[in-house]
Amino acid sequence: MPRVTDRAAFQAELDEVRAREKAHTREGDAIAAARRRLPMVEVDPATPLIGPEGSTTLLDTFEGRRQLIAYYSMWHHGQPASEQCQGCTWINTEVGDLSYLHSRDITYAVFCQGPYGESRRYRDFMGQRMPWYSALDSLDVLLEGRQIGLMHLICYVREGDRVFETYWTTRRGVEVVDTSLALMDLTVFGRQEWWEDSPEGRPRLEGATMRLNGRPIPQWARVEAGFSDDLTGLQDRDG
Repeated sequence: MPRVTDRAAFQAELDEVRAREKAHTREGDAIAAARRRLPMVEVDPATPLIGPEGSTTLLDTFEGRRQLIAYYSMWHHGQPASEQCQGCTWINTEVGDLSYLHSRDITYAVFCQGPYGESRRYRDFMGQRMPWYSALDSLDVLLEGRQIGLMHLICYVREGDRVFETYWTTRRGVEVVDTSLALMDLTVFGRQEWWEDSPEGRPRLEGATMRLNGRPIPQWARVEAGFSDDLTGLQDRDG
């Protein structure tokens, strides 16, 4: 546990951290401003994906809005729900009400790197409601020059029927979607992960930090509520 002190001494040290937080916020604003000034690269708007109505296009996934944020969810082919990506499960569980994004003319969608049928079944098992597509057959185009099989977050903008990629990130860059990790970072024990710089003796999780008893953590609430995790219950539209 941290040392105990009086209110004045606590506030004095907190004020030092607060000054660094404010500087961090201002630097984040400056980085966001730099993102808005990046060049962009054109992408074929007819790039095919698979959605709830079968074959569709990248342009269609905008749903008529000006911008698109696509989360490229990892997929472990042929594996049951319990063995699917713990990080992508965590991230997508954090995505709830999309109305605020929609108010800024932004669509958020998952482009799964696996087949539509079983991955959509997984989305339904998890109770997620964001638009869901399979990008499996177009990953070489959509992830050109990047490692297929990793989680990616990619931003697009359209001008009429033309589509442009404006930003992308991967690995810890996708943490911007996750409020749980940001809240954990405010607590005295942090995320309790092995790599964190915490005082000696603070709690540390052993092994996988996003799994519990053999499953990604958010799955347990769905299993206990009686939802089926059978991924074979929905036929693949793409075979």
